Amino acid sequence: MKIGLFFGTFNPVHNGHLAIANHMAEFSDLDQVWFVVTPQSPFKKKSTLLSNNHRYQMIDRALEHYPKLRVSDIEFGLSKPNYTINTLLYLEEKYPDLMFALIMGEDNLKSFHKWKNYESILERHHIYVYPRITEKGSVTPFDKHPKIHHVNAPIMELSSTFIRKAIKQRRNVRPLLPENVWNYLDEMNFYK
Repeated sequence: MKIGLFFGTFNPVHNGHLAIANHMAEFSDLDQVWFVVTPQSPFKKKSTLLSNNHRYQMIDRALEHYPKLRVSDIEFGLSKPNYTINTLLYLEEKYPDLMFALIMGEDNLKSFHKWKNYESILERHHIYVYPRITEKGSVTPFDKHPKIHHVNAPIMELSSTFIRKAIKQRRNVRPLLPENVWNYLDEMNFYK
């Protein structure tokens, strides 16, 4: 079985995340997509990040009607700061019968050469890339690599940052979130 790993803080998970993950599960050769909840990112302000458990719970609720999508807390127990290569090695050891691939946006592919042990990741794993609105003509050294698969998924320019700011401003963002995620955020009074 081939599993696509969709890494992120998902702070909060939104309909754009679901659309991309579901598209990968339904329209590529991936059998499942796992949302790998990242405990912390050096690029995110910790003060705006909900606890690991709350973000995990939101994704778990969001995936209720998606049998090919799962949520994973695999990174919660790994040492910090964590790198994708460490997670991949851990997953390979824990699930030797599964094949793992990465899912990333075109914007992340441009900086992939800066990732720790990116050559090793590319040797051992396929990467499924979904489109983003980017500058025309931007080329990466990985565009023609045999393990890089560009998937013609819907372009989603919805961001968790936008949603958090809008909630803080008391805007109605309910249509941008799965219903049960909206209810959880509202009930817990998050981002206000």
